[in-house]
Amino acid sequence: MSTKPIIAVNADFRPAKKDNGAFTWIDSGYYDAITGAGGIPMVIPPLADDDELQQLLSHADGLVLTGCKLDLEPVRLGFEKHPATRPMPSRREDFDRRLARMAYESKVPTLAVGSGMQTLNVVCGGTLFQHVTEDVLKALQHRDAVEECLRHVIEIVPGTKMDAIYGPGEIRVNSDHHMAVDNVASCFRVCATAMDGVIEAYESVLENWWCLGVQFHPESRTASALDMQVFETFLDGVREQLAPQILSFEQQRRAA
Repeated sequence: MSTKPIIAVNADFRPAKKDNGAFTWIDSGYYDAITGAGGIPMVIPPLADDDELQQLLSHADGLVLTGCKLDLEPVRLGFEKHPATRPMPSRREDFDRRLARMAYESKVPTLAVGSGMQTLNVVCGGTLFQHVTEDVLKALQHRDAVEECLRHVIEIVPGTKMDAIYGPGEIRVNSDHHMAVDNVASCFRVCATAMDGVIEAYESVLENWWCLGVQFHPESRTASALDMQVFETFLDGVREQLAPQILSFEQQRRAA
């Protein structure tokens, strides 16, 4: 029986409040999508020690950098805080940034979703829009305060991972964000945009790193059936990047 890839998933975090203690959780859509695509999820809590985090990550074959309903801290991005911005707890953002940096440095195959996509882009040297509605000319609606399943069209760049997943042309995806990628880091290229030009997906241009970032949420209950292919393609990419390592291990074992 073949071994299934182990996929690390970063957990969300809420600090203690007056009547409730601090706790960590994860949207079940992530681990259901990972298992459905043939992987085994391994949840990583927001550890404060880099050595412990690196040790855990070393046991993973891939990483899903999850999204969050809250935002990256605008001051850390060089912005004055916009009234629409709701920063995530610093423990969550610090953890996500460190985990994203380790994934990039170790070239761990990565699927970055929502704010996870934004975090990874910043860590790798890219920039963000704080508030799409005001920062992008003739911006579309990317978040609805009432309707959870807002959807809009995105246009896919031919020859990219998104093209391989969905095929050419336009598709509709769910949308629930007001921050967005502005300039992609040099290690990425754009592979899908909304009709207003907002970047909805990017991919790694490095040959030794499988990475895809999506602004929409393929794990969500508002996703379409086609969106499961994002996770299936990610697991294929994990296996593809692992293949040379497995072959090298087998060759060494036989030579011993």
